Amino acid sequence: MLPRPVLMVLVLPALFLAAFARSLPSPLRTESIRNQTPSLLNLYAERSSPFDLEVSGELADDANFRAPARVRGVELEVLESKVAAKSEETLIVAVSSDFYRGLYPPAYIRAHKPVLALEINGEAPPDWPRSREGTSSPMGPFLITHPHFAPRFKILAHQDEPQIPWGVVRLEFRNERRFYEAFDPLGSQSDDPAVEAGYRIAMQNCLRCHSISEEPAKARYTWSELGTIAAEAPEQFAAYVKNPQSVAPYAKMPANPAYDDPTLRALTAYFRAFDPAAKR
Repeated sequence: MLPRPVLMVLVLPALFLAAFARSLPSPLRTESIRNQTPSLLNLYAERSSPFDLEVSGELADDANFRAPARVRGVELEVLESKVAAKSEETLIVAVSSDFYRGLYPPAYIRAHKPVLALEINGEAPPDWPRSREGTSSPMGPFLITHPHFAPRFKILAHQDEPQIPWGVVRLEFRNERRFYEAFDPLGSQSDDPAVEAGYRIAMQNCLRCHSISEEPAKARYTWSELGTIAAEAPEQFAAYVKNPQSVAPYAKMPANPAYDDPTLRALTAYFRAFDPAAKR
């Protein structure tokens, strides 16, 4: 019986990337498949050709797991090359069932090689470990991880963080420039170095839960509402970012204990500049 392919909508625990539908005259052929005419990406549960590529890896440092785990899946870079419109500016947004988002710009994908996990320790999504965040929620149907993660930048006290969402139900392929320009700071302070630093931190941290508009998001406040709070109550805003429970005991937002005063000032400056009342 032929293995059942899964195209675009990944509904099976596919473990192999099938050989591309074209003739390869020799296993020594070195021409890049990426430079050839794209074809459909076929995912199979079993190897059916000597040219099939198995995608797997060891997890060394993923906070979603209590110990290293054996993971099989598909690199986001591979999915992008076969599914997204051809562009040098593709941003992949992974959306979870609770509207949490993992954002994967091209630079992040090249540096960290994130993987869409399809099997963990030989188990399909229904049998994956439960979340460690206190809810004990199932981590399927999909999650994104890395074979290895090494931070590539540090902005003030904020260090490059792994984007490891679980409960992923949708992947969006967006234009990076058009997506991020909506978050450009407003007002006369937009060229301030502190505002620029706050902007870069917010793009990796705050944007995972907060939205630019009324579209569904994990967190309650929209981007402009955060701007208003930062402008009208900057000390409270900074205190909440560092330790939300110190301001609102029932807050669910994770704390940022490593953020020092310059980092908090930078974030506050960015959001104040984004306040709708700021001068354009």
